[in-house]
Amino acid sequence: MKVEFAREYQKKIPFVSHLKILTETLGEGTARLSMPIEPHLVNSLGTAHGGVIMSLLDVALCTAARTLHPESIGVITIDLSTSFIGGASGKKLFADARVMRDGRSMSFVEAEAKNEDGSLVAKAIATVRVRHKRDT
Repeated sequence: MKVEFAREYQKKIPFVSHLKILTETLGEGTARLSMPIEPHLVNSLGTAHGGVIMSLLDVALCTAARTLHPESIGVITIDLSTSFIGGASGKKLFADARVMRDGRSMSFVEAEAKNEDGSLVAKAIATVRVRHKRDT
């Protein structure tokens, strides 16, 4: 599949491995990721910490953008806005991201984080920069 390089790229990011984020599905400009909600990732209410949720959303947003730029050396978040709607509970959290508008060096992406039962946890919108070899 044309977008599989995005899955391989994630294996190079230690933080993604540390959080045990998995790529469930990829499409052109889309990504569905998941991660386990482990005991050390929860807050005092017993739900996933907001920073953990934002990390999953950030990786999903960048992965969706990266599927459209196989020639790039990376995708960097420039701006990320997140609205928390419900608590992240259960054993697994999912994030679905899609590119709303794509350009050569910037992409506008949105994502939703949901519990296993489909209940909405958070929504995010981001601007990401596509890094090309000549940019380094």
